[in-house]
Amino acid sequence: MKTTIDMAREVYGAHTEWTGAQLDRLEQLVAIVRADEREQIEDEWSMCVQSDLEHGVKSLNEQAAKDWFKNYPEIAKFGTWLAARGNI
Repeated sequence: MKTTIDMAREVYGAHTEWTGAQLDRLEQLVAIVRADEREQIEDEWSMCVQSDLEHGVKSLNEQAAKDWFKNYPEIAKFGTWLAARGNI
C-alpha cells in the first residue's frame, strides 16, 4: 500500500520538499478521501448484495409457484377460478 507521501510525490513530483505542517494537512486530506472512497465502496457492495438477494428471492418464489401448480393442480385450478372472478 502506498503511503501518503508516495501518493503526493506522484501528484506533485518526487523533488517536492514537504514541511511538517504540509505533511500533517496532507495526511488529513488522504484520510478524508480514503473514508469517502470506503463509503462509496460499501454503498456499491450493499447495492450489489441487495440486488442479488432480491433476484434470489424472486427465483425462489417463481420455483415455489411452479412446484405448487405441479404438485397441487386441483388447488391451483381453484385459485385460478377465484382469480378469474376477482375474489382474490
